[in-house]
Amino acid sequence: MESNVRVRFAPSPTGPLHIGGVRTALYNYLFAKKHNGTFILRIEDTDQSRYVANAENYITEALEWCNIPFDEGPGKNEKFGPYRQSERKNIYKEYADLLIKTGWAYYAFDTSEQLDAHRKGHEAEGKTFIYNWHNREKGRLVNSLILTNEEIQNRINAGDNYVIRFKTPQDEILRMEDEIRGKITIDTNTLDDKILFKGDGMPTYHLANIVDDHLMEISHVIRGEEWLPSMPLHILLYRAFGWSAPKFAHLPLILKPVGKGKLSKRDGDKLGFPVFPLEYKNEASGDVSRGYKEDGYFADGFINMLAFLGWNPGTEQEIFSLQELIKDFDLSRVSKSGAKFNPDKACWFNQQYMQSKDNVELTDLYTPVLKEKGVLKDQEYVLKVVSFIKERAVFVTDFWELSSFFFEAPIEFDVKASKKNWKEGTSELMTAVALFISNIEDFSSENTEKEIKEWITNKEIGFGKVMQPLRLSLVGKLAGPHLFDIIAMIGKKETVKRIENAINKL
Repeated sequence: MESNVRVRFAPSPTGPLHIGGVRTALYNYLFAKKHNGTFILRIEDTDQSRYVANAENYITEALEWCNIPFDEGPGKNEKFGPYRQSERKNIYKEYADLLIKTGWAYYAFDTSEQLDAHRKGHEAEGKTFIYNWHNREKGRLVNSLILTNEEIQNRINAGDNYVIRFKTPQDEILRMEDEIRGKITIDTNTLDDKILFKGDGMPTYHLANIVDDHLMEISHVIRGEEWLPSMPLHILLYRAFGWSAPKFAHLPLILKPVGKGKLSKRDGDKLGFPVFPLEYKNEASGDVSRGYKEDGYFADGFINMLAFLGWNPGTEQEIFSLQELIKDFDLSRVSKSGAKFNPDKACWFNQQYMQSKDNVELTDLYTPVLKEKGVLKDQEYVLKVVSFIKERAVFVTDFWELSSFFFEAPIEFDVKASKKNWKEGTSELMTAVALFISNIEDFSSENTEKEIKEWITNKEIGFGKVMQPLRLSLVGKLAGPHLFDIIAMIGKKETVKRIENAINKL
């Protein structure tokens, strides 16, 4: 692999960054870091009609949260800047003019009404209108290929609207190579003459990204498969400029969990999961879209999950640190076919990362929740609670439901569990249990378990007759960690008080 690997992530600032875009950024980042290369962020804002003011900040914040920051980009190591295409439009005009001069492009003065008439005429005959070799020089269309130099200049001087189109070569089988999909061939006769430069003075994506990739010395273009149909034009543009093309790799789509097609925000809204890394507020409508960060996902778990949507290491290993992903990532193991998104698997990844998190970190995350609940406990106490419950949690937001009984007595008791486990004679038995517990001196988890179990055995009482009502008294339901850990944590006085409360209520 070349030592001068340079890759770019080039999103359009038209709204929140979809997780498909994050995955594209991730694969570029992993590839760059594996080969000691450079990961570049370029903002492709040539379509000013769709520009959203806060979208660029959202993109950079999302990359930072994911821990895949760019090496070069807007405001950072601008060796090849500027990195916003809207600030580079004079550069593109120069290269568009060069293509006209060398015969690889031409002015097209057709109005939208004229083009619409052509389309309708073709449709009436059961055909599809394509602006290319078969009609561009036959007088039906208005372009510089059929006009004299004087006519062209007069139109430009008069302020006539025009675009600059690429002159696609005729009668050629174009042979290309994709790092993921292998050899690809296409007949150039099937291609249309794409617009490279628009009447508003801005380039289209096709011209801008080719010029920028060349000037920024991009070695590999790793992007979504939606750009695969544009690959022939881009290869031809490199030829037209006399430049060496980078290597291309087109990533598979992230698909809906159910049904067919690309994963969308609507799928997430319908099935109850985010499709954006961070929460996003639409400033125009006021609508707020959920984000993985705000939903409680860990950034490293989120990235691990994303890495597996289209790539696999060829082993049974699923949990990877970022450094392990960098080490093992290879484009040859990226799938050609789409990767179906699985919300349950996303939760699974988060749960695995929950188990690996340091209890102090989790305690710091849980403390604000407890403060909102009005709970005041020292950090050491909360730390122990977290150690007891984290294996059952998927998100930190699950902690309160899993641990509320460590901080406050249950107000209600599970109806089904109460009917099954609190029978005639249970209140009298639990009164005796409370009395016995009040006389235990060493209230550690180990000792209370030993003494209570010995008491049950000596009394020849079935364990279920005591243990289930006891848990119900302390927790309010038949759930929670080791019962004697709970007893030791809440203490003797609170344990007896809760048993007495259950006797009065059940």
